[in-house]
Amino acid sequence: MISELLPPYVIKALEKVDLIMMAALALLMFIGAITLYSANDGSMSLVYRQGMHFLAGLVLLLLFSQIQSKTLKQFAIWAYGAGLILLVLVLLFGVEKKGATRWLYIGIDFQPSEVMKLAVPMMLAYFFAEKPLPPRFIDVLIALVLVFIPMLLILQQPDLGTSLLIALSGIFVIYLAGISWWMIGGAITLVSVAAPLMFFYGMRDYQRQRVMTLFNPEQDLQGAGYHIFQSKIAIGSGGTYGKGWLEGDQSRLDFLPERHTDFIFAVFGEEFGFLGNLFLLGLYMFIIWRGLWLATKGADTFARLLGGSLSLTFFLYLVVNTGMVSGVLPVVGVPLPLVSYGGTSILTLMTAFGMLMGLKKRKRIYQAED
Repeated sequence: MISELLPPYVIKALEKVDLIMMAALALLMFIGAITLYSANDGSMSLVYRQGMHFLAGLVLLLLFSQIQSKTLKQFAIWAYGAGLILLVLVLLFGVEKKGATRWLYIGIDFQPSEVMKLAVPMMLAYFFAEKPLPPRFIDVLIALVLVFIPMLLILQQPDLGTSLLIALSGIFVIYLAGISWWMIGGAITLVSVAAPLMFFYGMRDYQRQRVMTLFNPEQDLQGAGYHIFQSKIAIGSGGTYGKGWLEGDQSRLDFLPERHTDFIFAVFGEEFGFLGNLFLLGLYMFIIWRGLWLATKGADTFARLLGGSLSLTFFLYLVVNTGMVSGVLPVVGVPLPLVSYGGTSILTLMTAFGMLMGLKKRKRIYQAED
């Protein structure tokens, strides 16, 4: 028996892990590894480093799965405050790469905006857990301020994609708290009015170019439209069954840019085809469904709001990446979750899944403070 070979404290830790979710995540990581191997021309260098990221992420998942909802709730304000301080430090002392200042060097390059992907929904879940639900209008306004402060700081880096994703992770909490339909209608109207202003006065030239390229990528196939055009060729050329593993021409012949990060879905689509894409998307949807199911088992209001937001945010990352790779959304530099190469993203996501597993109800003493 495996249980007889493992130390008791390891067995106790694994009892708090959702094994069904873990199996699905492990399969997703395996798909990511073989796709990354192909995208890197059959070299193990990135696969090895990605494996180290996965192992570190697994440790974080196991660690955070042991933390109960009440403990996370106590640290929500501290996590949010620390994240804001780190974002300010990025603006003052950050490392610049490719014209953007998004990293702090602490022995390794660390991207503080990743912290806010967890800290913002934690903070809002804490805020609404202390309020009567459905929330009052004034509470919604305060929550929006809590969302827009880090969003504005991240916009200064500049990083429009991450800032919008973090804002939406907070808005998911507001939605799950039970806001009325007239508030939702008002928000949609406000966004519709603000979008043109944001486009002309809030975006930089290259960001506006990305939006324009979305509607007509053929206008500049050697420039702004190159990424989307080559990506669509790769996905389309995969056909129904794909060309086979390691047989993708777009990636092997270096036509496909950023193929190990943002555009890795195109690599997978070319090699495994339409049916492979369906399987991969089905696996993602199963993970999201399982996450939402775990959220319904949350110990209290804080746990359910946070768990629901984390699951929906994971869904959002999937939609944005696959949308931009297939030419439905602008290119905003969002990786395919747990498949694209990237250490900080994997550590953040695995931490989120660990938190999600730890939020579930355990004993009667920890039940709702509703």
